[in-house]
Amino acid sequence: MSSTGNVKKGTSAELATNRKWLKESISPYFFSAMRDEPEALNVLELGLGTLRHNRRLILADRDKSLILARVNAPGSLYDALRHFQDREISYAMITHSDAPMPGMQEALEIQRFEFDRKKNEEVLAWKEAKVPAGIARKVAAELKRSYPEFDLKEFDRLLRILWLNNESYVRVSSPLRVAQVLQLHQKASRSGGLYLYVEPSSIQQVSRVHFAVGNPPQKEFLLQLMEVFNRLDLAVNRAYCLTITTGVHPYFLGTFLVNQRHGGVLEAGSELFSRLQKELYNTQIVSTRGYTYREFVTTGVMSGEDASLTNAFIAFCHTNLAHNQPDRFGLDDVQSAFHSHPEMSLQLVKLFRARFDPAVTASDPRYQSILEETVGAVEEYNTGHRYLDEMRRTIYRCCLIFITHTLKTNFFVLEKQALAFRLDPTYLAALETSSTSDLPPAQPFRVTFFFSRYGFGYHIGFSDIARGGWRTVIARNVDDYITNSNTIFRENFVLAHTQHLKNKDIYEGGSKLVLILNAADLQRGGERELEVCRLYKLQHGVVNAFLDVFVTSDGVAKNPAVVDYYREDEPIELGPDENMHDSMIENIARISKRRGYILGIGIMSSKEVGINHKEYGVTSTGVIKFAEITMAELGIDIYRDPFSVKFTGGPNGDVAGNAMRILLNRAPKVAIKLILDGTAALCDPEGADHEELGRIVLKQDLDAFDPLQLHPGGFMLFRSGSRREGLRELFRKVTRTGDGVREEWISTDEFSKWYGSLPFTVKADLFIPAGGRPESIDKDNWQNYLLPGGAPSTAAIVEGANSFITPEARVQLQKKGIIIMRDASANKCGVISSSYEIIANLLLSESEFLAEKERYVRDVLEILEKRAGDEARLILKRRREQPGLLCTEISDALSGEINEEYATIYRFFQNRPNLCLQPIYRKAILAHLPRMLREEPKYAKRLKNLPRKYLFAILAAEIGSSLVYRGDKEADLEATLKGHLMRQFE
Repeated sequence: MSSTGNVKKGTSAELATNRKWLKESISPYFFSAMRDEPEALNVLELGLGTLRHNRRLILADRDKSLILARVNAPGSLYDALRHFQDREISYAMITHSDAPMPGMQEALEIQRFEFDRKKNEEVLAWKEAKVPAGIARKVAAELKRSYPEFDLKEFDRLLRILWLNNESYVRVSSPLRVAQVLQLHQKASRSGGLYLYVEPSSIQQVSRVHFAVGNPPQKEFLLQLMEVFNRLDLAVNRAYCLTITTGVHPYFLGTFLVNQRHGGVLEAGSELFSRLQKELYNTQIVSTRGYTYREFVTTGVMSGEDASLTNAFIAFCHTNLAHNQPDRFGLDDVQSAFHSHPEMSLQLVKLFRARFDPAVTASDPRYQSILEETVGAVEEYNTGHRYLDEMRRTIYRCCLIFITHTLKTNFFVLEKQALAFRLDPTYLAALETSSTSDLPPAQPFRVTFFFSRYGFGYHIGFSDIARGGWRTVIARNVDDYITNSNTIFRENFVLAHTQHLKNKDIYEGGSKLVLILNAADLQRGGERELEVCRLYKLQHGVVNAFLDVFVTSDGVAKNPAVVDYYREDEPIELGPDENMHDSMIENIARISKRRGYILGIGIMSSKEVGINHKEYGVTSTGVIKFAEITMAELGIDIYRDPFSVKFTGGPNGDVAGNAMRILLNRAPKVAIKLILDGTAALCDPEGADHEELGRIVLKQDLDAFDPLQLHPGGFMLFRSGSRREGLRELFRKVTRTGDGVREEWISTDEFSKWYGSLPFTVKADLFIPAGGRPESIDKDNWQNYLLPGGAPSTAAIVEGANSFITPEARVQLQKKGIIIMRDASANKCGVISSSYEIIANLLLSESEFLAEKERYVRDVLEILEKRAGDEARLILKRRREQPGLLCTEISDALSGEINEEYATIYRFFQNRPNLCLQPIYRKAILAHLPRMLREEPKYAKRLKNLPRKYLFAILAAEIGSSLVYRGDKEADLEATLKGHLMRQFE
């Protein structure tokens, strides 16, 4: 026989041997799942023997798929995943042979990966998907047999979504495999986005681990999961992992067949399972990109949980120390303190665990000894580098203060996607004065710190019952992230304090929740959808962490994993602010109700069962009322006389857009000379055309305004639609001339100069800053507001946006004769409206509210006009009585007076709780409510259903504000004296 014939005979024999071995040594599920890849199976049969000399064999390598055969070894899958960690895996299948490969001691490992994540819009049309009836019938039957608890009402929707994500998977997989995926999806969606279950498999000594995550980390997630299994010495024999898109956000659905490398089975309830559970859940918090994970977790220095806590320490210490000393306590400096000395990080972690582990708390004598040990380690820290040692001791002391002043945390709650730490606000006094001297001189009632994989932030409140907006600042590059991290605590503190001044007319004190979302790594085109997913992940995680610590039973945290040193109910109300979408507003309300928070859906305002700020223009109602009364003081009736105004904030924004709408409807002679938003700037000497502006108001951004509708001499600058010429970015400027429009392209420097100067230099009667970043006018640039002759560019400013002008700049501008109505007064009606929304949520059913919504909103708008008018008139009255006083000083004084009265009266009723429903006090509570609630007996009698704290607070707010707005000091003093004398001498 020829040599060629011998080769063919040998190849044929080897092929037959390989085919027989594969059939005998690999699970039938593998061949079922590979029915759509016959060529890859052929390559495997032909090339199996090459693995005696090579580590891997490529079975298929395409744009959206990769199939590998390789020699199985500990960590082999983990090693493979590292090579494409930046790619988003939509499907992964890992299979091991049950026996060594022919002529070898090692088993075979097959890795199949697909990179075909679907976009949301591709799945939104799930109703049109056509799943073959035979497949649907078999999967439904399998669900009834294997998972009788599955809610079949969702079967059709979930199966169609899976079909649109991966039709091939549904076609080739067994009905049982598809049923498992649907069960996992439903379980995850109904358990807050995390689900873990371990069960025995049909293979001896092998357990099946089901793990599902809603909106999982976008990159490297499977790699991170494999690192967990690898670190816990769990060998993954087979795995089937899908990441599917639902039209809202993705779900990771994974099944892993595992066994202990050194023998033994993984069992639910075992110590190993407990460790696995903690580590898998913690993948939602610890990032794979960080130094702590890379250097400490993967090397076994720290557990994943300890790394998450260390990262939280870093974020807290940085944000509390850097806002006043960014050069000394920059992010790199704080990270270095914890990274360079992991033994100090672990000592601080040890102290934290001793204080909050439900099994070992501060009442245990071990805590005190660990505290003394930790304090000693901090105070004795010495590397011989004096400056560095002093700085690091300050950082470690800050961390110690954080640990000892935290009153409750969800760190030991298993199913969490963010960490929450509710602190005693006296911790601020324990910090060095140099760290707090730039903050307003007031102590908050509470400070809560949140930390997540993609961001962190604070909720700061200045009262027991407190409300304020939730804003998320998106950092789209590293510089943004570091800059915002440096200042987030101060910005949050100032906003919450301003909110407290603003909330003087309602029963809630002021608060603010501000988060930073780190999106710096999402810079490539087409990653906007990933940014939104990340935003929702951060917000969803934080609201659940919030509820972990604030859902109480008899005043104590309901979750037994939360050690509670505060032990009081805490009614905290939130509202939408920057980057809070309608879908998340509704989601937060649903989660709060489901988890049993004291306020139910009342946790969040501006929802469907509520008063949407933009729809009803509640904030702008107050802003325009202040503008009306302020301009009347200057001799202008804005509803009859011609006058001019300039705006920051665009026509599609809540405050600016509704303010423009009200003026267009009520002030026919208004000339809106300047509008500036994030997309464009419009400057028109005769005022923007009313009809054209009315076309886009509350519908489109300013760049939709037609430049042809400008008056001669008017122009627009467009931030959107820029273009590049080489390395230069150019922006469009369109000027209206007598003959039409002239278009030109200007440099970034020219654009920035024009864009930044317009709010200062355009002359008008009134300026309404209703958008823009805080501190846009400050101590360094306020003089730009003066025209060449020294006169200010407007006679009045009514602040529709928070903190647009700094306190120092306000003082200087008012000394130049400008009347400034500050944010805490002028834009207070938004928060007043939200307060009445929560009252409605507490006193009306959802159906009652929706049936009476328009009537209720009319009643609230009536209250808003009155509250704004009361304050505006009183500020100007006091200004006339004492010409040396500035309007902003009067505004602050009014807030201080009312809040002081509120605090005194609130304490009074707390000490006399049975007084609040006596007739005279009940009448005061009813006076605070909208007309519908106070005049209809069926609603009025429900007052007794309000939480006691709310009754005290409503009385304090109504009595306190009426004493200031409508009180007569001499008459009040006379009544006080008369009452005292009657008690003492009658």
